[in-house]
Amino acid sequence: MKIVIAVDSFKGSMRSEEAGEIIAGGLREGLIDAEIVVIPMADGGEGTTDAVIRATGGEWRSEVVTGPLGDPVTAEFGVLPGGRTAVMEMASASGIELVPAGNLDPMKATTYGTGELMRAAIENGVREIILGIGGSATVDGGIGMAQALGYRLLTADGSDCGRGGEALPTIVRIETDSVVPELAETRIRVVCDVTNPLLGERGAARVFGPQKGATPGIVEELEQGLVHLEEVWMNHGMIDSVEHPGDGAAGGLGAALRAFCAAEISPGAGLVAEITGFDQEIRTADLLVTGEGRTDEQTADGKLCAVLAAKARAAGAKTILISGAVIGNLGEINDLFDAVFATVQDGVPLEDVLAHGRENLAAAAKRVGQVLAMGEAFHAD
Repeated sequence: MKIVIAVDSFKGSMRSEEAGEIIAGGLREGLIDAEIVVIPMADGGEGTTDAVIRATGGEWRSEVVTGPLGDPVTAEFGVLPGGRTAVMEMASASGIELVPAGNLDPMKATTYGTGELMRAAIENGVREIILGIGGSATVDGGIGMAQALGYRLLTADGSDCGRGGEALPTIVRIETDSVVPELAETRIRVVCDVTNPLLGERGAARVFGPQKGATPGIVEELEQGLVHLEEVWMNHGMIDSVEHPGDGAAGGLGAALRAFCAAEISPGAGLVAEITGFDQEIRTADLLVTGEGRTDEQTADGKLCAVLAAKARAAGAKTILISGAVIGNLGEINDLFDAVFATVQDGVPLEDVLAHGRENLAAAAKRVGQVLAMGEAFHAD
């Protein structure tokens, strides 16, 4: 029997790789005769770089860049073997967790550091960038990122527009003479599970602005600034629509990456599965064991475990989900997986779940191994 273990991180408790190795250990206690392959996974959000680097044997790099409110921060990215592909998360340079809650200010916050991180990778020979864009502090339409890559965004009097959401209405012209030359030969693949467009009721300003400190009045200012930025892009022939799924992600960075970098936006779980080798391994597997910290109705709505289960089913493999907790209606969940196991029962306090997460996960995996061993025994008979 070949078993592929590919789990999401157990948020606040375990990284993907650690959780996967714990499950592997538990399975081996209950099921002796099996080939087990552990593949670190993520869905494009926090932990994506870590999962890809660990799965591929890449190496970490760090760069001091401009943080979301202008202070320097040390951001990390990974370089895959061969040195031509980098994987990074914009949150490392421009993320909301870099800003104290009381200081959030989308009118000032910039994606400039994200552009600096991209530029550093490109100038060191990288020609493909895989960029996760979750967790931003910004609603600047990605103009900071573009400025760091050498684009000049000019006002009516020919001066630079400045940074942050407040600069959006002032832009009238975009100059490309100073853009880092290698950008044109660099493939940018954006990992994003947000499907919002740039503008409107589901857009970057109205949906995500309040999470980043925007009052109702500021939300409308940002919305109008992004409307203006769309017009500028259109006038310069840089984009034909801002309705593409993911254009509104990271305060408009999704659309900006398409406009300034000809980027491709892909669902996170599917792209990471491809990069980490999951798609190849599952083709010859008998069973997928996947997992996450909490399972509820949202799991069925395109989350990592559901995507992996669909891939396993298409490859002819059975699927088992081991979750820290299973909550709510299991109708769709039971349709996705052949079996579902929870490490704890409902009502256990969160602090207890986190404190004993590793041992509970190992115990649940051992139970799964014992069930599988019984099935093998019956099959042999």
